[in-house]
Amino acid sequence: MFSSIWSSTKYMIDSLIHQKQSLHAYSSEENNTLPAILTANQWGLLEKTSKVLTPFEELTTNVSAASSTAADVIPSIHVLIRFLSKESEDDQGIQTMKTTLLDAVRRRFKHIESEPLYTVATLLDPRYKDKYFTNAENLGNAKTALKAAVLKTEGQLKTTTPPADETVSEPMKKTPRTEGASSSLGSIFDEILEESSTAAGPSEQITPGAIIEMESYLCETPIERKNNPLHYWRVNQARFPTLAATSSSVLLAQVSRARGSLAQHLLSLRSTGAS
Repeated sequence: MFSSIWSSTKYMIDSLIHQKQSLHAYSSEENNTLPAILTANQWGLLEKTSKVLTPFEELTTNVSAASSTAADVIPSIHVLIRFLSKESEDDQGIQTMKTTLLDAVRRRFKHIESEPLYTVATLLDPRYKDKYFTNAENLGNAKTALKAAVLKTEGQLKTTTPPADETVSEPMKKTPRTEGASSSLGSIFDEILEESSTAAGPSEQITPGAIIEMESYLCETPIERKNNPLHYWRVNQARFPTLAATSSSVLLAQVSRARGSLAQHLLSLRSTGAS
Protein backbone atom coordinates (compact mmCIF):
# COMPACT_ATOMS: atom_id res chain seq x y z
CA MET A 1 0.00 0.00 0.00
CA PHE A 2 2.73 2.44 0.98
CA SER A 3 4.76 1.87 -2.18
CA SER A 4 1.78 2.33 -4.52
CA ILE A 5 0.81 5.67 -2.94
CA TRP A 6 4.34 7.12 -2.84
CA SER A 7 5.30 5.81 -6.26
CA SER A 8 2.23 7.13 -8.08
CA THR A 9 3.99 10.37 -9.05
CA LYS A 10 7.05 8.55 -10.36
CA TYR A 11 4.95 5.99 -12.24
CA MET A 12 2.90 8.78 -13.81
CA ILE A 13 6.08 10.51 -14.99
CA ASP A 14 7.56 7.24 -16.27
CA SER A 15 4.37 6.48 -18.16
CA LEU A 16 4.47 9.90 -19.79
CA ILE A 17 8.12 9.46 -20.77
CA HIS A 18 7.29 6.04 -22.23
CA GLN A 19 4.63 7.66 -24.43
CA LYS A 20 6.95 10.47 -25.53
CA GLN A 21 7.36 9.33 -29.14
CA SER A 22 3.65 8.64 -29.53
CA LEU A 23 2.77 12.07 -28.18
CA HIS A 24 5.22 13.73 -30.56
CA ALA A 25 3.78 11.82 -33.49
CA TYR A 26 0.22 12.73 -32.54
CA SER A 27 1.10 16.40 -32.00
CA SER A 28 2.39 16.61 -35.57
CA GLU A 29 -1.02 15.74 -36.95
CA GLU A 30 -3.08 18.66 -38.16
CA ASN A 31 -6.24 17.80 -36.24
CA ASN A 32 -4.65 16.76 -32.92
CA THR A 33 -6.52 17.80 -29.78
CA LEU A 34 -3.52 18.23 -27.48
CA PRO A 35 -3.71 21.56 -25.62
CA ALA A 36 0.10 21.78 -25.58
CA ILE A 37 3.24 19.73 -26.07
CA LEU A 38 6.24 19.59 -23.79
CA THR A 39 9.49 21.15 -24.92
CA ALA A 40 12.78 19.22 -25.07
CA ASN A 41 13.88 20.95 -21.86
CA GLN A 42 10.68 19.94 -20.08
CA TRP A 43 11.09 16.32 -21.18
CA GLY A 44 14.62 16.42 -19.81
CA LEU A 45 13.40 17.74 -16.46
CA LEU A 46 10.84 14.93 -16.25
CA GLU A 47 13.53 12.33 -16.84
CA LYS A 48 15.73 13.89 -14.15
CA THR A 49 12.81 14.03 -11.73
CA SER A 50 12.09 10.35 -12.28
CA LYS A 51 15.73 9.54 -11.51
CA VAL A 52 15.62 11.50 -8.24
CA LEU A 53 12.37 9.82 -7.17
CA THR A 54 13.66 6.31 -7.88
CA PRO A 55 15.45 5.90 -4.49
CA PHE A 56 12.30 6.97 -2.65
CA GLU A 57 10.33 4.31 -4.48
CA GLU A 58 12.99 1.67 -3.75
CA LEU A 59 13.24 2.47 -0.06
CA THR A 60 9.48 2.72 0.45
CA THR A 61 9.02 -0.65 -1.25
CA ASN A 62 11.83 -2.27 0.73
CA VAL A 63 10.79 -1.03 4.18
CA SER A 64 7.19 -2.03 3.43
CA ALA A 65 8.20 -5.58 2.51
CA ALA A 66 7.51 -8.53 4.79
CA SER A 67 11.25 -9.18 5.07
CA SER A 68 12.14 -5.74 6.42
CA THR A 69 12.99 -5.07 10.06
CA ALA A 70 13.60 -2.05 12.26
CA ALA A 71 17.30 -2.39 11.38
CA ASP A 72 16.69 -1.18 7.82
CA VAL A 73 15.60 2.30 8.87
CA ILE A 74 18.84 4.06 9.87
CA PRO A 75 20.97 2.71 6.97
CA SER A 76 18.21 3.58 4.50
CA ILE A 77 17.99 7.17 5.72
CA HIS A 78 21.79 7.54 5.75
CA VAL A 79 22.00 6.30 2.17
CA LEU A 80 19.11 8.50 1.02
CA ILE A 81 20.79 11.60 2.49
CA ARG A 82 24.06 10.65 0.80
CA PHE A 83 22.27 10.23 -2.53
CA LEU A 84 20.52 13.60 -2.31
CA SER A 85 23.76 15.30 -1.21
CA LYS A 86 25.72 14.17 -4.24
CA GLU A 87 26.14 16.87 -6.90
CA SER A 88 26.11 16.06 -10.58
CA GLU A 89 26.03 17.85 -13.91
CA ASP A 90 22.68 16.18 -14.46
CA ASP A 91 21.22 18.21 -11.57
CA GLN A 92 20.75 21.30 -13.71
CA GLY A 93 17.12 22.35 -13.40
CA ILE A 94 16.32 20.16 -10.38
CA GLN A 95 18.79 21.47 -7.79
CA THR A 96 16.01 23.19 -5.85
CA MET A 97 13.93 20.02 -5.74
CA LYS A 98 16.88 17.93 -4.49
CA THR A 99 17.77 20.54 -1.87
CA THR A 100 14.16 20.71 -0.67
CA LEU A 101 13.94 16.92 -0.42
CA LEU A 102 17.30 16.74 1.37
CA ASP A 103 16.26 19.34 3.93
CA ALA A 104 12.95 17.55 4.47
CA VAL A 105 14.62 14.16 5.01
CA ARG A 106 17.11 15.61 7.48
CA ARG A 107 14.38 17.46 9.36
CA ARG A 108 11.96 14.55 9.62
CA PHE A 109 14.59 11.99 10.60
CA LYS A 110 16.96 14.12 12.68
CA HIS A 111 16.19 12.13 15.85
CA ILE A 112 16.18 8.68 14.26
CA GLU A 113 19.61 7.76 15.69
CA SER A 114 18.47 8.54 19.23
CA GLU A 115 15.64 5.99 19.24
CA PRO A 116 16.68 2.60 20.71
CA LEU A 117 14.08 0.79 18.62
CA TYR A 118 16.17 1.58 15.54
CA THR A 119 19.70 1.91 16.95
CA VAL A 120 19.80 -1.45 18.74
CA ALA A 121 18.21 -3.22 15.78
CA THR A 122 20.79 -1.68 13.42
CA LEU A 123 23.69 -2.87 15.57
CA LEU A 124 22.20 -6.36 15.78
CA ASP A 125 21.75 -6.65 12.03
CA PRO A 126 24.94 -8.36 10.76
CA ARG A 127 24.60 -6.53 7.42
CA TYR A 128 24.90 -3.11 9.06
CA LYS A 129 26.37 -3.37 12.58
CA ASP A 130 28.02 -0.05 13.58
CA LYS A 131 28.82 1.15 10.05
CA TYR A 132 25.87 3.44 9.30
CA PHE A 133 25.79 5.89 12.20
CA THR A 134 26.52 9.50 11.31
CA ASN A 135 28.79 10.38 14.23
CA ALA A 136 30.69 8.91 17.17
CA GLU A 137 28.28 10.28 19.77
CA ASN A 138 25.27 8.59 18.21
CA LEU A 139 27.22 5.35 17.85
CA GLY A 140 28.31 5.51 21.49
CA ASN A 141 24.73 6.00 22.64
CA ALA A 142 23.61 3.13 20.42
CA LYS A 143 26.23 0.80 21.92
CA THR A 144 25.15 1.81 25.41
CA ALA A 145 21.56 0.90 24.54
CA LEU A 146 22.72 -2.41 23.06
CA LYS A 147 24.75 -3.23 26.19
CA ALA A 148 21.67 -2.62 28.32
CA ALA A 149 19.62 -4.90 26.05
CA VAL A 150 22.13 -7.77 26.03
CA LEU A 151 22.74 -7.56 29.78
CA LYS A 152 18.99 -7.74 30.32
CA THR A 153 18.78 -10.76 28.04
CA GLU A 154 21.72 -12.38 29.81
CA GLY A 155 19.92 -12.04 33.11
CA GLN A 156 16.76 -13.56 31.66
CA LEU A 157 18.69 -16.48 30.19
CA LYS A 158 20.18 -17.26 33.60
CA THR A 159 16.71 -17.66 35.08
CA THR A 160 15.21 -19.67 32.23
CA THR A 161 16.26 -22.84 30.42
CA PRO A 162 15.25 -22.69 26.76
CA PRO A 163 14.65 -25.93 24.81
CA ALA A 164 17.78 -27.43 23.32
CA ASP A 165 16.54 -26.99 19.78
CA GLU A 166 15.42 -23.37 20.19
CA THR A 167 16.57 -21.19 17.32
CA VAL A 168 16.07 -17.65 16.13
CA SER A 169 12.76 -17.71 14.32
CA GLU A 170 11.99 -16.03 11.05
CA PRO A 171 8.79 -15.56 9.04
CA MET A 172 7.80 -18.54 6.93
CA LYS A 173 7.24 -16.38 3.87
CA LYS A 174 9.31 -13.39 2.85
CA THR A 175 8.83 -10.79 0.17
CA PRO A 176 12.00 -10.59 -1.94
CA ARG A 177 13.90 -7.35 -1.55
CA THR A 178 14.09 -5.23 -4.68
CA GLU A 179 17.68 -4.17 -4.03
CA GLY A 180 20.33 -5.72 -6.18
CA ALA A 181 22.51 -5.01 -9.16
CA SER A 182 19.86 -2.66 -10.59
CA SER A 183 19.34 -0.72 -7.37
CA SER A 184 20.11 3.00 -7.61
CA LEU A 185 21.35 2.96 -4.01
CA GLY A 186 23.40 -0.24 -3.87
CA SER A 187 26.70 1.49 -4.59
CA ILE A 188 26.04 4.08 -1.87
CA PHE A 189 25.43 1.38 0.75
CA ASP A 190 28.80 -0.15 -0.21
CA GLU A 191 30.46 3.28 -0.24
CA ILE A 192 29.38 4.06 3.33
CA LEU A 193 30.32 0.58 4.52
CA GLU A 194 33.83 0.92 3.05
CA GLU A 195 34.32 4.35 4.62
CA SER A 196 33.20 3.10 8.02
CA SER A 197 35.48 0.07 7.83
CA THR A 198 38.46 2.24 6.95
CA ALA A 199 37.77 4.78 9.70
CA ALA A 200 37.03 2.22 12.42
CA GLY A 201 39.05 2.80 15.56
CA PRO A 202 39.95 0.51 18.45
CA SER A 203 37.08 -1.22 20.22
CA GLU A 204 36.06 -0.35 23.76
CA GLN A 205 37.58 -2.17 26.70
CA ILE A 206 36.09 -5.64 26.84
CA THR A 207 34.22 -6.61 29.98
CA PRO A 208 33.07 -10.10 31.01
CA GLY A 209 29.91 -11.88 29.95
CA ALA A 210 27.58 -10.78 27.20
CA ILE A 211 29.68 -7.69 26.43
CA ILE A 212 32.46 -9.96 25.15
CA GLU A 213 29.96 -11.37 22.67
CA MET A 214 28.97 -7.88 21.60
CA GLU A 215 32.51 -6.66 21.02
CA SER A 216 33.55 -9.86 19.21
CA TYR A 217 30.49 -9.65 16.98
CA LEU A 218 31.01 -5.98 16.10
CA CYS A 219 34.67 -6.57 15.25
CA GLU A 220 33.76 -9.00 12.49
CA THR A 221 33.12 -7.81 8.93
CA PRO A 222 29.42 -7.28 8.12
CA ILE A 223 27.80 -9.86 5.88
CA GLU A 224 26.55 -8.94 2.40
CA ARG A 225 23.28 -7.04 2.27
CA LYS A 226 21.64 -9.69 0.14
CA ASN A 227 21.94 -12.21 3.01
CA ASN A 228 19.25 -12.88 5.60
CA PRO A 229 20.16 -11.49 9.07
CA LEU A 230 17.85 -13.95 10.81
CA HIS A 231 19.59 -16.85 9.09
CA TYR A 232 22.91 -15.44 10.31
CA TRP A 233 21.74 -15.51 13.92
CA ARG A 234 20.37 -19.01 13.57
CA VAL A 235 23.75 -20.22 12.27
CA ASN A 236 25.79 -18.26 14.83
CA GLN A 237 23.57 -18.88 17.84
CA ALA A 238 26.17 -21.12 19.50
CA ARG A 239 28.88 -18.44 19.14
CA PHE A 240 26.75 -15.54 20.34
CA PRO A 241 23.92 -17.04 22.43
CA THR A 242 23.00 -13.86 24.28
CA LEU A 243 23.12 -11.66 21.18
CA ALA A 244 21.11 -14.23 19.22
CA ALA A 245 18.41 -14.23 21.89
CA THR A 246 18.43 -10.42 21.95
CA SER A 247 18.21 -10.18 18.16
CA SER A 248 15.21 -12.49 18.10
CA SER A 249 13.20 -10.00 20.15
CA VAL A 250 14.71 -6.77 18.79
CA LEU A 251 14.72 -7.43 15.05
CA LEU A 252 11.20 -8.84 14.94
CA ALA A 253 9.55 -6.89 17.74
CA GLN A 254 7.51 -3.85 16.69
CA VAL A 255 8.52 -4.39 13.08
CA SER A 256 5.15 -3.13 11.88
CA ARG A 257 5.59 0.06 13.88
CA ALA A 258 9.08 0.69 12.51
CA ARG A 259 8.11 -0.18 8.95
CA GLY A 260 4.99 1.96 9.02
CA SER A 261 6.80 4.90 10.61
CA LEU A 262 9.49 5.12 7.94
CA ALA A 263 7.07 4.50 5.08
CA GLN A 264 4.69 7.17 6.35
CA HIS A 265 7.55 9.67 6.67
CA LEU A 266 8.66 8.93 3.11
CA LEU A 267 5.10 9.33 1.93
CA SER A 268 4.82 12.69 3.63
CA LEU A 269 7.89 13.91 1.75
CA ARG A 270 5.87 13.67 -1.45
CA SER A 271 4.03 16.89 -0.78
CA THR A 272 7.21 18.53 0.48
CA GLY A 273 9.15 17.76 -2.69
CA ALA A 274 6.31 18.85 -4.92
CA SER A 275 5.89 22.23 -3.30
